[in-house]
Amino acid sequence: MKLTFRIASACVGFALLASPALAADKVRWKLAMSWSSTLTPFATACNNLAKSVEEMSGGNFTIRVEGAEKHKAALGILDMTKGGQYEMGHSASYYWKGKDISSVFFTTVPFGMNVDEQNAWLYRGGGMELMQKAYEKFDVLSYPGGNTGVQMGGWFQKEIKSLDDLKGLKMRIPGLAGEVFAKLGVNVTNIPAGELYTSLDRGTIDALEWVGPGMDIKMGFHKIAPYYYTGWHEPATELQFLVNKKAFDKLPKEYQAILVTAMKAAAADMYTDNFADSADAWAQMKTEFPNIEVKEFPKPVLQAMKKAADELYDEYAASDPFFKEVLDSQRAYMKKARAWTNISEFNYIKTTQELAE
Repeated sequence: MKLTFRIASACVGFALLASPALAADKVRWKLAMSWSSTLTPFATACNNLAKSVEEMSGGNFTIRVEGAEKHKAALGILDMTKGGQYEMGHSASYYWKGKDISSVFFTTVPFGMNVDEQNAWLYRGGGMELMQKAYEKFDVLSYPGGNTGVQMGGWFQKEIKSLDDLKGLKMRIPGLAGEVFAKLGVNVTNIPAGELYTSLDRGTIDALEWVGPGMDIKMGFHKIAPYYYTGWHEPATELQFLVNKKAFDKLPKEYQAILVTAMKAAAADMYTDNFADSADAWAQMKTEFPNIEVKEFPKPVLQAMKKAADELYDEYAASDPFFKEVLDSQRAYMKKARAWTNISEFNYIKTTQELAE
């Protein structure tokens, strides 16, 4: 076996050594993505998953990955996984807020936890249990599918100097952040990834947010919207693997363990890939794309966003007991975790940056 430092392949190696005899059942699954097959590193996570499952099962368990260009339903992944057209899906939980508003918490929420805090909440703070509780009604299982970390605040065709500049703006922005912007007068829409550039170019929208420089530059948004704003709305965007529960329950126990292990490894690899790609692209921007103007939203605009977000949280919590349960869980964990984040990560960056200056 070829030695590699990628987590997914490392897990494969250990699994093969530990499990020389696996069930002989041949299992053939399909996985539908919200993204095209060429959209890396999102699609890469699914391909890594499929490769790991096949290797760990000795070729007996295979997963065929299909992008949005194949199934033509980028925002229909939950329904297709629930209905059994696909045994698995890869998407983002906040796309389903119209079905269950609590789904937003399992991607990310405005002014929420960073990636380390959110991962700790998921795996050690009760987040996974709450996520499975949320998806029980859909007869699917949900697992973390790879994090992007802090996302950028979006590409705008005009500079945002005040709240007045947001009024009437047409913007693609999903999740609870879209509702925050709607409160501030933005005309919000959600458009699949494959239609973003064309929509911005043709004036269907005036602004959009996608991910970060590693993915955004490849999409070409900087050619038609030069103002690039820093983030506030998606501090730890976790994608998701969806699994049809009936199909999962039919798997031999060995295959269930293989699948769960491979999903966790693929998610970890995606976060590393996304961070590295964005670091490379950020360095590129200074020399290759000098027309990009990196901006921060003015403080009064950010304060209005925060106020609108808090109002939304309180409104939903007052009418939805489960939303309140998840909100309370995240708030409590964030309060505890942020104290450590401030004294560790934030303090380290702040003090070493001061030395560099």
